[in-house]
Amino acid sequence: MAKLFIEDLDVKGKRVLMRVDFNVPLSKKDGSITDDSRIKASLPSIRYVIEHGGSLVLMSHLGRPDGKVVPALSMKPASERLSRLLGRPVAQLGDCVGPEVEKFVLAMKPGSIAMLENLRFHPEEEENEESFSRALASLGDLYVNDAFGTAHRAHASTAGVARYMKAGAAGYLMRDEIKYLGDLLRKPGRPFVVILGGAKISTKIGVIRNLLKEADCLLIGGAMSYTFLKAQRMPVGASLVEDDRLAEAASLVEQATREKKELLLPIDHLVARKVEEGSETMLVGANGIGAGWIGVDIGPGTIERYGEQIASAKTIFWNGPMGIFEIKKFSKGTEQIARMVAESGAVSVVGGGDSVAAINQLGLTDKITHVSTGGGASLEYLEGKKLPGIEALTDSNKQ
Repeated sequence: MAKLFIEDLDVKGKRVLMRVDFNVPLSKKDGSITDDSRIKASLPSIRYVIEHGGSLVLMSHLGRPDGKVVPALSMKPASERLSRLLGRPVAQLGDCVGPEVEKFVLAMKPGSIAMLENLRFHPEEEENEESFSRALASLGDLYVNDAFGTAHRAHASTAGVARYMKAGAAGYLMRDEIKYLGDLLRKPGRPFVVILGGAKISTKIGVIRNLLKEADCLLIGGAMSYTFLKAQRMPVGASLVEDDRLAEAASLVEQATREKKELLLPIDHLVARKVEEGSETMLVGANGIGAGWIGVDIGPGTIERYGEQIASAKTIFWNGPMGIFEIKKFSKGTEQIARMVAESGAVSVVGGGDSVAAINQLGLTDKITHVSTGGGASLEYLEGKKLPGIEALTDSNKQ
């Protein structure tokens, strides 16, 4: 990696300011954390600092408070969960900048940990405002970014702060994300199969174009498949379609043909009258979806066809569900794909909220080579874009 890594830093006796991604899902009922996998993912970097004699100042955002203080989006549940996972205290501070924060941080002893309050309580965070970046930078001697999920955002805590630090390094999670995603573009084992789902093609056009250069086969599912199918003049009923993207969908199919790559679309569908658990459903085949019906999942024929490609793969990247995964009745396609990827024996990289949720819910995480925390950052990296949170780190002389 061409950037400094956390192990390149001498953290002993230093205050380390670390950007983590603790943007965890919270229960609507009581505000408790429903999935702490993002917190667990940063434990190696956190432990490295405190075990090597540094003090640690953590910073993260949670949700979308839009620059206002929203008590329900406090970092307190995350700091309490981290404390339990580490078996040691984590101080929750009342803000992320200001005299009281500075006073506390300056008095920290080696091995101690503090969590700043939600960065996005301040509009200056997302604006990458210079004085806010400087204020954050004053809280540490060294900077570590272990928040790959926000690396595509040029915010104060990801890009701005690094300009005012002695050195900025990647944490373990950031390093692993760069390694596994980078390997997909540089040296994938073949066949390299990409599985893409989710609602919208518009968010994935760039990554599809770039991956068509490297992948041997693309398997398309989710609502985005109906934009592809409509572009092929296939009846899609009342399914979700981005009509303004039909020409681009058609051009992607043409690109796949031109580059002699397989781009497979669903050949059958589970359809419903309404997008709700108790709705009337039926399976439809190659003739398409009738008027008034909504495509909500891939059908058994598609699952079998996609399964053949997955079973032959040496490398797999999967992002996005095959249907409306949050409704149990419409989740079979996503669950079956998850099991097939886990049992494939291929080098597998899974990213995106619902894809990762499926892997976790089915207890398959240990069978996946790398579960990406990236989401949008993963897609932009695979699209070939430079990510501000990575670019801002200090260059390494280890080439």
